[in-house]
Amino acid sequence: MADKVLLDYDGPIATITNNNPDKHNAFDDDMDQLLWQILGELRQRPEVRAVIWRAVGKSFSSGRDVSSIGGHRVELTHHELMTRGHRGVQQLFELPAPVLVACQGWSIGASFQRALLCDIRVAAEGARFMLPETTHGVIPDTGGVGRLFQICGPGVTADLVLTGRPMDAAEAYAHGIVSRVVPADELDATVREMAERIAAAPAVTIKMARRVLGHLAEPAVRASMAEELIAQTFVNKSDDYAEFRAARAERRPAHYTGS
Repeated sequence: MADKVLLDYDGPIATITNNNPDKHNAFDDDMDQLLWQILGELRQRPEVRAVIWRAVGKSFSSGRDVSSIGGHRVELTHHELMTRGHRGVQQLFELPAPVLVACQGWSIGASFQRALLCDIRVAAEGARFMLPETTHGVIPDTGGVGRLFQICGPGVTADLVLTGRPMDAAEAYAHGIVSRVVPADELDATVREMAERIAAAPAVTIKMARRVLGHLAEPAVRASMAEELIAQTFVNKSDDYAEFRAARAERRPAHYTGS
């Protein structure tokens, strides 16, 4: 079976490709581990000057592959699993090159958050974004909410997080979540041209510009992730989350106590 996350090099440009199109590139545990390995490799490749993150199929990623949850026996606690995931995705901050994300179709949940942690996002016309975690009884916990708050402020962030509603490409552009919206058949070419432009600039200039931007953005995002780690662990053990799951299973209204 082909790897569900691919890494290719073309001169100074590296390309990460989500390759699980039959499931709209929903991530399972194996894909997470492949992604962490890829980011670890890219950390050791100073000759890479720009990274493109794209997908095959209709969507960048529909989030978590819910059919895979519970499919592996894991000896780690929920808190430990989240810590491992945070360490994996925070490698994005440590790459020597900026990451440009080509967003097509759906970008949902943790996958939308991972895209938010990258440097630049470009959307295809028709792309949609969503953070549906609260509708599943949990909270977003991959750091993207901190970056979303930086980009578009508390009102829009609260709307997306608390209601779980979708946002289309035009609205995402209006709020600065994506920097460009292009026809779907021009998405890859546009992002490639942007990556080539970055790769052609003096390496130290791009590195220092990214360092300045990182120092502005990363402390708050890392703090947000630390808070998410505590909050999500609490939610996972709460009476309300147990009631949420029981009510879903029994197909009855839930009765929440706020604890």
